[in-house]
Amino acid sequence: MAPKVLVSDKLSETAVQIFRDRGVDVDFMPDLGKDKDALAAVIDQYDGLAIRSATKATEKLLSRATNLKVIGRAGIGTDNVDKEAASKAGIIVMNTPFGNMITTAEHAIAMMFAVARQIPEASASTHAGKWEKSKFMGVELTGKTLGVIGAGNIGGIVCDRARALKMKVIAFDPYLGEEKADKMGVEKVELDDLLARADFITLHVPFTDQTANILSRENIAKLKKGVRIVNCARGGLVDEDALADALKSGHVAGAAFDVFKTEPATDSPLFNLPNVVVTPHLGAATTEAQENVALQVAEQMSDYLMTGAVTNALNMPSVTAEEAKVMTPWISLSGHLGNFIGQMTDEPITAINILFDGTVSDMNLEALTASTIAGIMKKANPDTNMVSAPVIAKERGIKISTTKQDKTGAFDGYMKVTVVTSKRERSVAGTVFSDGKPRFIQIKGINIDAEIGAHMVYTTNEDVPGIIGLLGQTMGKHDVNIANFTLGRSEAKGEAIALLYVDEPVPAEALKELEGAGMFTQVKPLSFDVA
Repeated sequence: MAPKVLVSDKLSETAVQIFRDRGVDVDFMPDLGKDKDALAAVIDQYDGLAIRSATKATEKLLSRATNLKVIGRAGIGTDNVDKEAASKAGIIVMNTPFGNMITTAEHAIAMMFAVARQIPEASASTHAGKWEKSKFMGVELTGKTLGVIGAGNIGGIVCDRARALKMKVIAFDPYLGEEKADKMGVEKVELDDLLARADFITLHVPFTDQTANILSRENIAKLKKGVRIVNCARGGLVDEDALADALKSGHVAGAAFDVFKTEPATDSPLFNLPNVVVTPHLGAATTEAQENVALQVAEQMSDYLMTGAVTNALNMPSVTAEEAKVMTPWISLSGHLGNFIGQMTDEPITAINILFDGTVSDMNLEALTASTIAGIMKKANPDTNMVSAPVIAKERGIKISTTKQDKTGAFDGYMKVTVVTSKRERSVAGTVFSDGKPRFIQIKGINIDAEIGAHMVYTTNEDVPGIIGLLGQTMGKHDVNIANFTLGRSEAKGEAIALLYVDEPVPAEALKELEGAGMFTQVKPLSFDVA
């Protein structure tokens, strides 16, 4: 059955058609997002939810979304989505950070011009029939120093446009490397240096614990006298009260704001101050940008629902369509390895280490790690998936570590998962053969070659005669057909293991019979999600 998507905000008909063309069943109800009760009543019918800003994906709504797999936000901001609740529910949250980059960057440049030349005030004065030419004395951008806080996607475009205007550009961004800064033609500086030197400052960072109030009262006091500040990023990055005071005192010459701490902004300390330009969050408000993000979110959601490709996800590693084709059997293997070790472990896990050897070490390790953790967590919560598992592991204080290495053995690539508890360490390794089927290749350090089936039985024992006969006889007695039988041992007469792949779950009576035979140290039924 085709996956089903609800579009609850205003997306273009072209975007809606993309879902249909990709084989996705879509309901286009652009006003439903405004009615939270009506939305909650139907949300459990959908695999995907496509939204703009009107729909609020709250924890309460998501608790009703029992079939939801992905939320796609047409735009960059996801303040209207409870991402923590979505992650715990295993729902991918996607945005479209690139569709409105040009538009937002252009708005920042336009706002810079507007505040430099006092264009809104001059326009209003002239409309009123005044001719106050001497009142609106502006400043040139050419030759001025622009301080860019955040030189990522949008900030990088602003840097490029500013350099074309012959401005000197300095940037504060902890993630900007010296080589990239040189390539961009900007000078990388610390924040205090930027505050002291910049004639204009523009902000292009998300709102996080680290960036909240980055232009605080204390930092505003450090600004060069006569500076002009532009914020087209997020409200809450600037202390609006402190900025208003600095504008009134003349320490700051002007400001241009498209975003505010509280939106819709019907009141602000910045309103009605001279040489303050304000717009109602228009950064992405162009016809081109609105269409671009709508088309992108439809493509991204369709790709995920139809092929498993993950693009621009905020709570899960991205996996391209090309990667998905190559990685699908390895994703399956990593889940099986985690599931095996999770079913074998009864005490609380304190640490998980995953070793990637050979060809697999060059793949998307974040995705494989998430899949492994999900497999481990399924014993405690069968609904755990690649989105929710890392969140659960973090909440439980489980330390996750990964190691990658060049090919070391007979296999082109393999994975080994080790879990640590207060009592023991337990490990299992596996690979994907040329037929695309995952195999277990080592358990407890004992080499094996075991095909993975939906129903399996794992036993440990001393390497003595009669084990194979006893297992076969017991399964036959209880009418359980053995599809595959794998044995392994550490050494002759040492510890031995067996993995039986059977056609149906083994009855409890058969397991008790094996346990009571006095020949096994462990008898464990296992189950795996095998397509």
